[in-house]
Amino acid sequence: MRFDVFTLFPRMFDGLLDESILKRARERGLVSVHLHDIRDWATDRHRSVDDYPYGGGPGMVMMAPPIVHAVEAVLADELQTTPIIALSASGEPFTQAMAAELAQHRRLALICGRYEGIDERVHLLLRTREVSIGDYVLTGGELAAAVMIDVVARLVPGVIDPESVQEESFTSGLLEYPQYTRPPEFRGLKVPEVLLSGHHARIAEWRRQQALCRTKARRPDLLARAQLSEHDRRLLESCPDTGSAR
Repeated sequence: MRFDVFTLFPRMFDGLLDESILKRARERGLVSVHLHDIRDWATDRHRSVDDYPYGGGPGMVMMAPPIVHAVEAVLADELQTTPIIALSASGEPFTQAMAAELAQHRRLALICGRYEGIDERVHLLLRTREVSIGDYVLTGGELAAAVMIDVVARLVPGVIDPESVQEESFTSGLLEYPQYTRPPEFRGLKVPEVLLSGHHARIAEWRRQQALCRTKARRPDLLARAQLSEHDRRLLESCPDTGSAR
């Protein structure tokens, strides 16, 4: 999968793309990330990419021409078939389901907003999909773009073990159950005995119950949308009313 990132600060991605799973995925040719400096498409000698907002107000707004020209030049014949994401605090929430949808494409374009935002004509002309990674405001879209790359790239076939993805938080509509590894006891805290039993059915039951209880405690909004069986509902009855499942 190819990611094309349009940014004013390409060096912000240094290091993020050269470690761990993303590095290995790039080395194996499963994922490629191409950084494009929007200033390269500015038309004046000052390489201007922002200006004061019409109608007044604080801050600056990213100009439409450099962004539109950059995206059109880079995507070229694939402009109409490539999803174009504009990272914006006012966009729709980024979710695991959206990541799975985007991972089906062979190419994805990400526009990193800055300052007070992007001229609205960019969205109208490029038919962007505005996306937010959370209910807070970043200084720019670069960190948000890096998050999206990491989340989507993990879902590209071959990047990580498919079984790991299936068991993760949000994939099943619930938060993931607690995880443990060696040693079996640390500072008086023991690994739950069921996990040491070797009884796969009991372990699966415990994990499902813990996932349900953890979701109930931390993200009850997810439970309202989850598809629960009657057995799941019985497991939920055993969850504590308050506190996190541990």
